[in-house]
Amino acid sequence: MSPTESAENVSQARSAISVQLAQWLGFSLVVVVLGFAFEIPALLEWPVLTEQGIALVLGFGLAVVFLKRRASGGSQTHVPFYDIIAAFLSLVIGFWLAIRFPIISGSTFDYRDEAFALSLITIPLVFEALRRTAGWALLAILSCFMLYGLFGDIIPGNLQAQTMGFYRTFAYLVGDNVGLLGLPLTILVTIVVMFVVFGELLLRSGGSQWFTDLAMSVMGHRRGGPAKVAILASALFGSVSGSAVANVASTGVVTIPLMKRTGYKPVSAAAYEAVASTGGQIMPPIMGAAAFLMAELLEVEYAEVILAALIPAFLYYVSVFVQADLEAARRDIPPISKDELEPLGKVVAKGWIFVLPFAVLIGAIFMFNRTPSEAAAWASTMLLVVSMKGYKGHRLSFPVVIDSLKNAGQTSTGIIVIGAMAGLIIGVVEFTGLGFGLTFTLVQIGENSLILLLVLTAFVSIILGMGMPTTAIYFLVAILAAPPLIKLGVDPFAAHLFVLYYGLLSLITPPVAVAAFTAANLAGARPMETAALAVKFAWPAFALPFVFVFSPELLLKGEALAIVWAVIAATVGVWITSAGLAGYLMRRLDMLSRGMLVVAGLALLFPGKYIGEGWIDLAGLGLVALFLGRDFLINRRTA
Repeated sequence: MSPTESAENVSQARSAISVQLAQWLGFSLVVVVLGFAFEIPALLEWPVLTEQGIALVLGFGLAVVFLKRRASGGSQTHVPFYDIIAAFLSLVIGFWLAIRFPIISGSTFDYRDEAFALSLITIPLVFEALRRTAGWALLAILSCFMLYGLFGDIIPGNLQAQTMGFYRTFAYLVGDNVGLLGLPLTILVTIVVMFVVFGELLLRSGGSQWFTDLAMSVMGHRRGGPAKVAILASALFGSVSGSAVANVASTGVVTIPLMKRTGYKPVSAAAYEAVASTGGQIMPPIMGAAAFLMAELLEVEYAEVILAALIPAFLYYVSVFVQADLEAARRDIPPISKDELEPLGKVVAKGWIFVLPFAVLIGAIFMFNRTPSEAAAWASTMLLVVSMKGYKGHRLSFPVVIDSLKNAGQTSTGIIVIGAMAGLIIGVVEFTGLGFGLTFTLVQIGENSLILLLVLTAFVSIILGMGMPTTAIYFLVAILAAPPLIKLGVDPFAAHLFVLYYGLLSLITPPVAVAAFTAANLAGARPMETAALAVKFAWPAFALPFVFVFSPELLLKGEALAIVWAVIAATVGVWITSAGLAGYLMRRLDMLSRGMLVVAGLALLFPGKYIGEGWIDLAGLGLVALFLGRDFLINRRTA
């Protein structure tokens, strides 16, 4: 054997070992999370802090990143020696912090040297792992915050920072529970990872396939059935998955070809899938796990978050359904062939068992007052039980469960790294006083014009949310962008939903639009054209946040009669506006008719009590009545 062949064999063996090691590290990561979800340390009376488990999960997650992702972004078949060293250091740091964190955090001054030494290894590892998993954009954001923490004292005005110097800053960020191992990483690990596990088990058990079949049975026989199937299936699965991109990849492989085959253009098929998957992140009861995070940050009951988010999500999907239906009517797109559809009763009979895990999830939270992570653990356990029956050949055997846990752990590493990034950012915000300075500055803007502040907040939320998963988007924008709105008297639920909506819109808004680009790739469509059309289809997500800021009735807050009228007016407004944008109602519409409908719909959608004490709503209703009467007479004369 030549030296070249020998070196190649060694490299292949090392790569194979690294792949296996990454899988088992991912499995170990999930095991730690499951242990805390089932409260094993408390049951065994182990004096273990949550931060110790978080540190261990962080070490496992960083090691998986360096074993799975190359520095150049190229092939994973060859694992360089420096990546093995980085993975080893990640494990050492994880175990070290897991063991020593109670001592270091309990007496930060006495153990500052140790914390500083750990930070010199940990923070560069987090930086590089972030670059490999999320790209240069988030790395640039984190770098800006770190530079602000070190040199923010030279900035004049309200944003001048209280700095502590390089040594104290780095020691504080790693050794204090407000920094690296703070609230973002804690919630992401203890809650979101459990829902990643639940989603992975649901996927492997055939649950996602059942949701798609159910959607086809309910909507497939109607005009535009394929698009409506995509919308319904993506809404159902997207709420659980916590990632619009993952949802596009999982349901889009079925729905996009189906839409194209029945007459939808590739760009339309991709745009509908991207918009529906993104909307799943605002769909109660789970909202991609953002509902649980919102309840934690607002310090309210989970049920209050669900009620507040219900009507805006309903209006969002009303619009998407209306546009899909009217496009099908305008372009004569037929329903799905009966040969491809199973009867609804047959589909329900085969897969009704998948309702039980969700019933357990909701019941554990509402009836038994369990934490979201424990509820997700219970639901996952129930899923293991019901999947013994299986669905269309899918069954969670023991090897499949182990593979699911391995994959869930590896999938979670991107979320974990972003949680570490958010922890570092929050640490900087805390000790520099940036949160106070930013809130004070934005409040000054808002005192002159709340609309201007809302526009600025929307823009900042879209920028901050680029390329990130749902939970990470919400964390970042809720901490930086929501407090000024609340300070100016905006309802806290409205403020948090406002920044969540606009943060999520980055998934379909150019130039990043990762959900739209993923769908475009599956459909063979142009990415930027797909993103632009997705923005059109998702127009309510751009308008509704402004509406419920000024009209909390849409969040089910206020008098019953006012709530009922606000919901009815908003529903009609969304429907009419969507018809105007689609260019079809009972017939093809000319530009004048489309303009009339859009103006009338927006008039109904906007809270009329702030303009003319309700006259704007009456004007909108009058314009709708005028158009419908004119259209009726035209159709009657034609007949």
